[in-house]
Formats: sequence, structure tokens, C-alpha cells
Amino acid sequence: MYSDVLNTIGFFNDWERLLFEKEIKLRYVNKNEILLQKGNIAASVFFNLKGSLYQHIKNEEKVEIIIDLHPENEWVLNHGSFLTQQPANSTITSYSGGIVLELSIQSIHYLIGQSLSFLQLNKIINTAVSRIALFDNALTPREKYIYVLDTRPQLLQEFPLKMIASYLKITPETISRVREIILRGKSFY
Repeated sequence: MYSDVLNTIGFFNDWERLLFEKEIKLRYVNKNEILLQKGNIAASVFFNLKGSLYQHIKNEEKVEIIIDLHPENEWVLNHGSFLTQQPANSTITSYSGGIVLELSIQSIHYLIGQSLSFLQLNKIINTAVSRIALFDNALTPREKYIYVLDTRPQLLQEFPLKMIASYLKITPETISRVREIILRGKSFY
């Protein structure tokens, strides 16, 4: 049943799916529950079955900066900490409460040792890098918003505009203007 999440990353036979089912942990999370605290080492990846999660930091002024937003049916991890096994520089928190599947790094190693098909789990790490495209390409606020509309529209339904603006590194006022201009069909920037 939970092995269906493997369809998001590749093909696995029935035996491999059974192995995965034995290693995955079902976890119910409350609203505002922390899955990974800044300063701790990321020892797991999560698949968000229900609810919304987000990654964030606080700047020098103690203002929360959104690093990433995770709606349902997405893999979630702190990329840097998980790969390097160094302390995380951000926190992963449940925004709405929900259900996640948790797969530990030890379980990943065990699964790969049992079947090389589990090397496909590396695709989880690759998806965590997708956010970089937003900022490496020096996109305008309009282009960033259109990127979200085109690639992750569920964010607009699950998170408040203020969080989306922080994620896109634009002000809430700018995102409101961009939305209005797009709705009116005008060009911007």
C-alpha cells in the first residue's frame, strides 16, 4: 500500500515493494510539529502523504524565511544535511498537520544492499534541488510566480500568500501586484 510512493521515482518489483513496506515508518504529525530541527543532522527522508510541510530559517532580525514548501505527495528532506551528514541549517515543520512516511538513512542503505533497484532513491535527492532553478536563473517576480503556477500550483491552495512570497524571495506586496496583473492579462517587468 505505502509502497505506491515508489512509483514517483521508478519501477520496483513486488519483492522490493515488500522490503520497502517493512522499512518505512508511518508518522502522524501535528500542526507546527518539527520533523527536523536546525542544528540536528538529517537522518531521514519523508514522503508527505497528507498535509503540508515547509522548510525555514530565521534571519538576524528573527524573521522567518521560507526555504521550501511541500504539499502532499512530495518527498521532503534537508538536502545539504542529509547528503553531508552535517547539522541542518534549516528546520522542517508541519504547516497543517498530517501524515508522512519516514525512511531512515540506515533503511535506505539496507534496501540498496538488498537490491540495486533502490539506487533509484537517489531521485529523491535530485528533486530537492529543483528549487535552485528559481534563484540561479535570476528570474523576475512575474517569472517566479508563473513558475509556481506551471510547476507547483498546489502551493497556492495549501499555503498563505505571505509564505509563498517568502519562498519566492519577493515581498507580499509584489506577489499581490504580480497576481493581479496576471489575472488582468497584462505584462509585468
